[in-house]
Amino acid sequence: MKKCTKSLLTTIGLAGGAVGGLWIGTKLTSEQEIRDIKPYFRHRSPYILAHRGGMGLAPEHTVAAFNKSAEFGVDGFEIDIRMTKDEEIVVFHDVYVDRTSNGAGRISELTLDELKELDFGYHFRDAEGSHPYRGSDEAKIMTLRELLKKYPDMLINIDIKDDPDTYEGSLIPSLLYRLIDESDASDRVLITSFYDDQIDRFRLYSGDDIALGAGEDQVRNAYLAYASGFGHLFNPKADTLQMPAKHNNIPLDKEGFIEYLQSLNVAVGYWVINEMDQMDELIQKGAHTIVTDYPDISSHLLKQRY
Repeated sequence: MKKCTKSLLTTIGLAGGAVGGLWIGTKLTSEQEIRDIKPYFRHRSPYILAHRGGMGLAPEHTVAAFNKSAEFGVDGFEIDIRMTKDEEIVVFHDVYVDRTSNGAGRISELTLDELKELDFGYHFRDAEGSHPYRGSDEAKIMTLRELLKKYPDMLINIDIKDDPDTYEGSLIPSLLYRLIDESDASDRVLITSFYDDQIDRFRLYSGDDIALGAGEDQVRNAYLAYASGFGHLFNPKADTLQMPAKHNNIPLDKEGFIEYLQSLNVAVGYWVINEMDQMDELIQKGAHTIVTDYPDISSHLLKQRY
């Protein structure tokens, strides 16, 4: 038994020594990239972004929501985009219009004119359970071009939703870059997606001129590098990591993780944060961006404590 124990300890010691040697070797030879800070991130933080325009207060992604959120002093909007049948970029989250409108069908199979006929306030209910925006002119679908023009002083966090393996997904990165360039909005937009491929495709057009977020793969790699002690091997390709506070019971809001990302000039954002105490805690830990459905709550917090 003593021999077995001694052998096991020897094996563990050798393994630990190998890992330690690897850590030292990589620490000495690796060159870690520190991100340049893009104009999008040169405003005072924390940033408060209204999720889908502020979907807790008014129909998501409509003028009604954007206007109401602007009244509460948000820094900008977190939005989703998709491409229509006639290759227009619209501000919309779902594949289908069914959940949020009185119509039916895929965004990619409807033209902009057809979408403009739909009522996107049809299903929205307020706290009393009524439908205050049914039939409202402020509850129509918007194009990204319209949004950028209507709110020239707002930061816009743009999430590409179309799957890169679809026709619309293959085309939207180039259309998006062209639209941003034509709208002279490069310094106030952030481009992100759950699909790392979409961010990479957009980067082919934008180079390093426009702020980029991270897809799921890069968030996972960043946390694994930090948690394993090999954080010096992670070189971020994104200017911000936006994530939930917890994923699969893994806390992504650790102060050490936030500080690690900050040391690389990577801004840290969290979504969807709808409780005041959690907002406050994340800001205290150093979170740069809070994405919320309820800008009224964030407004109250900032006035009360900051």
